[in-house]
Amino acid sequence: MQEWTGQEWIVPVLVVALALAALGLLVLLARERARTARELRAAHAEAVALRAQVDEIERRLTAPAAQAGPRAHPEYVITQLGGSERTAGEREASVPSRVDGALFADLVLRETVVRAASLTHGLRRALAAETRHRIRFEVRRETRAARKQRRRDLRDLARQSRSRGAAADAA
Repeated sequence: MQEWTGQEWIVPVLVVALALAALGLLVLLARERARTARELRAAHAEAVALRAQVDEIERRLTAPAAQAGPRAHPEYVITQLGGSERTAGEREASVPSRVDGALFADLVLRETVVRAASLTHGLRRALAAETRHRIRFEVRRETRAARKQRRRDLRDLARQSRSRGAAADAA
């Protein structure tokens, strides 16, 4: 039998160590894949449960509307969201046929007061000293930056002109 001396034993030890490391990595990979598969199954189950809840909520919300029949329209509508997706019949049903003078005056007065109040608030904010100072500061800063940029452009043009003149003189 041959006795191992010197460096002859290093190669088999390294092969065994690499084999053990590869085996360890395979075990870790298998565990990670199993954990990921479990989490994926749990996520799918949760998604199915949430989808069922959403379907149940939609069913509950649409059931009373279907049982109640057509909704009663309000007497007047000041503003609307959504646009012109309604049919002509729905538009006619939402507009009252006759509005008495007191209601009309009340509507006009309310809308006018709301608009005047919002305009006053906007003007008060726009004309505040803090806003004016901030605007003045921004205008000054932009003006200075524009001057610096013009100076840089003029220097670049002068430099290009000199280089063209020197090239023309050399030719």
